[in-house]
Amino acid sequence: MTRLQADPDALAAPLHHLDIGVTGHRSNHPIFNANQAQIEQVLADLLARIAGIIEGLRASIDPCIIATPRLHSLLAYGADLMSVKLALARNWEIVAPLPFGLALNVAVNAQPYTSDDMVALLAETVVADPEVAARAADIREAANRSILFELADQDGLVERQFQKHLSEPGNQDARSGFQSLISERAAVAARVMIEQSDIIIGVWDGVTHGAMGGTRHSIAAALGQGVPVIWVDARNPTDWRILTAPEALAAPLVIDNGNRDAQLAALIEQALNPQGVRWTDTYVQERWRPRSNALLQSYRRVEILFGEHIGLWFKSLSQSYEPPAEIAQGSGKALLDAARALPGVDQRMVESIATEVMRPFAWADGVSTYLSDAFRGSMVTSFMLSALAVIGGIAYMPFVSVDQKWGFAAFEFLLLTTIVGITYFGRRRRWHGRWFETRRVAEYFRHAPILLLLGVARSVGRWPGGPGGGWPEHFAIQALGNPGLPQMKVTPAYLRAALMLMRDQHVLPQRDYHRSKALRLKRVQHNLDRLSERFFVAAVVSVAAYLAIVASSALALLPAQWPHDVAKLFTFLGVVFPTLGGAFAGIRYFGDFERFASISDITAAKLDHIATRADILLAAPDDQITYARISNLAHAIDEIVVTEIENWQSVFGGKNISVPV
Repeated sequence: MTRLQADPDALAAPLHHLDIGVTGHRSNHPIFNANQAQIEQVLADLLARIAGIIEGLRASIDPCIIATPRLHSLLAYGADLMSVKLALARNWEIVAPLPFGLALNVAVNAQPYTSDDMVALLAETVVADPEVAARAADIREAANRSILFELADQDGLVERQFQKHLSEPGNQDARSGFQSLISERAAVAARVMIEQSDIIIGVWDGVTHGAMGGTRHSIAAALGQGVPVIWVDARNPTDWRILTAPEALAAPLVIDNGNRDAQLAALIEQALNPQGVRWTDTYVQERWRPRSNALLQSYRRVEILFGEHIGLWFKSLSQSYEPPAEIAQGSGKALLDAARALPGVDQRMVESIATEVMRPFAWADGVSTYLSDAFRGSMVTSFMLSALAVIGGIAYMPFVSVDQKWGFAAFEFLLLTTIVGITYFGRRRRWHGRWFETRRVAEYFRHAPILLLLGVARSVGRWPGGPGGGWPEHFAIQALGNPGLPQMKVTPAYLRAALMLMRDQHVLPQRDYHRSKALRLKRVQHNLDRLSERFFVAAVVSVAAYLAIVASSALALLPAQWPHDVAKLFTFLGVVFPTLGGAFAGIRYFGDFERFASISDITAAKLDHIATRADILLAAPDDQITYARISNLAHAIDEIVVTEIENWQSVFGGKNISVPV
């Protein structure tokens, strides 16, 4: 759990977990069976090494606390179960994403030869074959000591195929149909395991390709997701080595294992304490404020003046940020109520979302909004002060004599000094970078509840790295990984309700928000452009008017002294109009309203497509509401969020606070 500090509105460092996944040959694999004792010894040694490395990191990772490691396994009978027993002996936490409900998972992995034994396994009655019964007992014992995430959404179909396969041993179609089905289910569960893991241990002979969901397929999937794999060669277990790229599977023995101990230590340190991430220098020092600062609202005032109708132009822009301790009973209540009503949901997970997801979201959202006002508001203020400084500096010309210019010069100097002060303070306080960092945290946590309720996560190798450091990503990985997988049985009824929650509580509100935002920003862009153009036209008209007066005077159409009398006034106007036009144009280019509108347009279109896909699924029968389909939609939402963050950062990434020149 996230350790909440005494101040309920402060963000605390999360517990740090090392999550390890394991995949490997089953007990009936001939090479695994022949080298079983040696493989077990190597796995025990690996777990001991990992535990030792973790102990060595505890002091350096302060103030964070490293929790007991977690081992993720599908509880297949073989390398999986062997690893689980070794981890349990160390009192590690075991998390089991099962391809089926527990009873069916036991029945499949106990490898019965008759349909009678299969039925007995499902009913947990006496099994005729003692070897099958022993395997089943081992799996059940491990399951009783594990957190189970049971993907039971297709259990009925699998049971029917299993029954047919065992009842008709000569039916190759029945056999291949069953094998294909369980391979698909194993691949789905393996994906869940990979997404939850920092490192995968793979016991593989380096030769066998196997089916989808098998050992090699799982290793390849992990490497494709950027998750490193400790490959234990089943033919020569002591010759283990670390794989970090999918291409390594083409020639795994070519991978150098001369410095494997150092590589292993580096992998664990990267997972728990990435280089360059200094906790006490980053979010621990951020201060949450309950309300906005009236002096930092220039940017939002521009959005109102140029993006809303006149009745809203001068409304108060003061904001009260939702206290993190109150969000569960405030803006997050509807989502939490919907989550608690999901059929068969793990209520522990729902409460974890309330404390470990919503509170950090409220904190990051409030801090980021304040920093956004500070950065963008200060830049808009600087643009306007810059224009006023120029105008104030020459305003004496049409009104007073040169002898009285000093007052106007003092006014100009004061404004210029203020601009320099704003720039210096903004850079020193790192408003730009801190805004980026806290906004990334907020967006990662905004859509996290639905991912956690579905056991979906972004693999550690697929997180983006933010400019100026990666603490937001590391914080999100650890904090969102703390709850782990929900302990529950996933059914079609649960998936249907979760899909509705996903659509109604996230997809549609975010789609509508981005649509509204895009329209408002387009209006701001258009109106700023129009105002800048009008100031430019006014400048042209003022210069043309003065030239007309000069020409008319030369032709004796106007008194001869007129050009002299109006020269200072028109000089003043010739500076005022283009200066104001340039200031508003500068705000327009700084704000990049058009590009932000385009990003929101694209995001809204993507979310609308997700909503359409969700509606199609909701109209389907229950047997088509599968975990694979729903989790794919959740992943699509996650990808939209991350892409939107990256696009947003690409717009403002190079716009650090500076003097408006």
